[in-house]
Amino acid sequence: MAHKHAQMVADPARIASLGLSDTIQSWEDGLRTDPRQHGQYEWWYFDARLDDGATLVISFSSKDMTHPNTGVKPLIIVDLDLPDGRKINKMVWFDPQVFSAATDRCDVRMGDNTFQGDLHDYAIHVALDDLLVDVRLHGTTEPWRPGAGHMAFGEGTDKVFAWLPSVPHGTVDVRYTVDGESHVSAGTGYHDHNWGNVPLPRVVNNWYWGRGSIGPYTFISSWIVAEKAYDYDSVPVFMLARDGKVIADDGSRVSFSKEDIFTDEITGKPVAGVTTYCYRDGAHRYVLTYRRADTILRNRFIELLKEPQRTAARLAGFDACHQRFVGEARLEVYEGDTLTYEGSAPAIWELMYFGKHDHELALARREQQGDADD
Repeated sequence: MAHKHAQMVADPARIASLGLSDTIQSWEDGLRTDPRQHGQYEWWYFDARLDDGATLVISFSSKDMTHPNTGVKPLIIVDLDLPDGRKINKMVWFDPQVFSAATDRCDVRMGDNTFQGDLHDYAIHVALDDLLVDVRLHGTTEPWRPGAGHMAFGEGTDKVFAWLPSVPHGTVDVRYTVDGESHVSAGTGYHDHNWGNVPLPRVVNNWYWGRGSIGPYTFISSWIVAEKAYDYDSVPVFMLARDGKVIADDGSRVSFSKEDIFTDEITGKPVAGVTTYCYRDGAHRYVLTYRRADTILRNRFIELLKEPQRTAARLAGFDACHQRFVGEARLEVYEGDTLTYEGSAPAIWELMYFGKHDHELALARREQQGDADD
């Protein structure tokens, strides 16, 4: 097997050296970096699909993950897509003096805004301008992480990007107020926690990431492609739970494919209309397919910069972007060649591009040429 330059830390001795075990502890969802240090960053993320047709995404960050070479520069991002088609997008920076985060549990504060929980139950409160949101999240799938949850880049270095899906799936109750009009809805939700000590554009080229639930199953999936310096190594992440208990989570057993690729006219990035993860474990096979129906968010990170940084980034060819999709996820479960379960449900997933995409276009051309030769 070829040596991988980017991979999840799965060695039991290394996991133990980090103070981790198979049982996830509440402190793991607390502050894991020193946000005063340049290059270290962290964020706590929540998303939900509500029964009234709205979708909601909230993140609390110690600083901008794409430009982390600063001290504390906290921000909150809220994306609320309403059933009537309106989109509410907020990105608000706060004075470092009003930011705090506990190290023994999830308790993040920015002024009166709070993100708090204990791996099972969470409360989020956000008041930004004319937008007010209160969330209660209750986990119904056990906390999980892939190995140590640490992705390591290069040998003999401490470059790390880490991830903890504290609530892979749960129920939510949300109250949101927009322009003085209040709404209350239940739904399903998710919470994870990310941190690192190396700017993501230096180590990660792109990723697809998604999560959801279908019938008794909960899933998280991601295909992460490292930067050119790490040979564009792929790092698969896959978790499938049934009735709240994890039944498949070995990333080495996952293959990934993309279909219906097109160029997004706004970001200029290649986007797959269909992405498929196939997990094989002996006679067991799980096939998870996402089919895009719409793009509900496009962020070109250069537009978030101020002058003169924006001009410098443009001259350097910086074109990082983030897209979020809605559509259908379909799960097929096989025992040998026999289909034992098939189901589908609405899903939310994303494509994050930190780097250039020339290698993706070249790969697509080679695959198309191979199909033509066949």
